Amino acid sequence: MTVWPVVLAVGAATVAFKSAGPVLLGRRSLPPALAGVVRLLGPVLLAALVVTQTVGGDQKLVLDARLAGVGAAAVAIAVRAPLPVVVIVAAATTALVRLLV
Repeated sequence: MTVWPVVLAVGAATVAFKSAGPVLLGRRSLPPALAGVVRLLGPVLLAALVVTQTVGGDQKLVLDARLAGVGAAAVAIAVRAPLPVVVIVAAATTALVRLLV
């Protein structure tokens, strides 16, 4: 038995489930208090992902070269460097720390 029918069925169910909210509730506006929370979800989730990928390990904190790279990226962002420069600074800092340690 092949797995592809199951993959296609789960994919179709996922698309249907994700589109149900906008289709059914698309014309309604959110209450102001909830709209403010929804506006903050993107940056908060991004920050959580960055932190867990930077210092997260197997049930413990891992302080390594990734943290130096994120710190260097934060400094580059603070001085308003363009995004490609921020990425290059972060990667170069991480590589340099890994080379030296």
